[in-house]
Amino acid sequence: MKKPALLCLALIAALAFTACGSKSEDVTPVREEFNVALDWYANPDHAGFFVAEDRGYFEDAGLDVSLDSPTDPSLPIKLVAAGRADLAISYEPEVLLARQQGLDVVSVATVVGVPLTSMIWLKKSKIRNVADLKGKTISTAGIPYQDAYLRTILERAGLSESDVRKVGVGQGLLPSIISGRAQATLGPLWNIEGVDLKLSGLSPVINPVDRLGVPTYSELVLVANGSRVIDDPEPIELFLKALERGTGDAVAMPGMATETVIAANPALDRRTTTAQMRVTLPLLAQRNGDRPFGYMDTARWQKFIDWAVEKEVLAAPQRAVDVLSNALLPTGEVDPG
Repeated sequence: MKKPALLCLALIAALAFTACGSKSEDVTPVREEFNVALDWYANPDHAGFFVAEDRGYFEDAGLDVSLDSPTDPSLPIKLVAAGRADLAISYEPEVLLARQQGLDVVSVATVVGVPLTSMIWLKKSKIRNVADLKGKTISTAGIPYQDAYLRTILERAGLSESDVRKVGVGQGLLPSIISGRAQATLGPLWNIEGVDLKLSGLSPVINPVDRLGVPTYSELVLVANGSRVIDDPEPIELFLKALERGTGDAVAMPGMATETVIAANPALDRRTTTAQMRVTLPLLAQRNGDRPFGYMDTARWQKFIDWAVEKEVLAAPQRAVDVLSNALLPTGEVDPG
């Protein structure tokens, strides 16, 4: 009777072991939900994000990431302030204005660390420089701080706003100069709309605003809730590490990055997106010497803040050290100076 009993025990043990093994293999790892509000529809500026998502780098970091395009570009930073998004892509001037309004937001990484906003005119307009805009019409998107850009650009050329005619056209910036309604436009991004104009054979003259007298700034940054940065920083740190991996892959493999972004937004034109990607990828936040991925230069931010106060974009001074934090970047905290 002993031998059958032992066989039964062995069979039971084997079944239990098999069941336990099967159960452990079927368990799906629990990942923390993490919401990122983009600044606009998927485009080459977001290559690192969508490559990181496509290659599973966010999952590797234990995050269940959603990348959401807004219905209104001003909405993402408000979602972060309200705790309804974990991160948002925004713009350096918008971060400063949000803090002036009392919103608890902090920039935690650079996405594109140079101005993309440009003044553009077409060669057929016969305009050679800003001084030639006297008596001409300039279209804008109607963004208040970009009006300050225009004043600075004109002043540098010895002009004032009264020397030109300014017309607000919302998102119709390119049509305004193509149709001749305006002779120049301020607001298009040189790596997106500028490339589009070039491919259309319209011979644009493209002038990023920092080449026309506006202090340099970061066009795109990642923004977090200030309290979240203090109380629960780890998920943000994990996200930024994964984003660094995705951005590195995108820069190394432009063709793959282009296909990934087009898959995220099938409405994009392949030829145009390929050309836009070619000039955008070198801009995406990369390591610069011993500075980490996404690094923000406090002194440069402070210079822009001081200019914004002088031009009455900001009602009161702010300290750059309060506005940004390099502490969550992939290599950890660095000297903010």
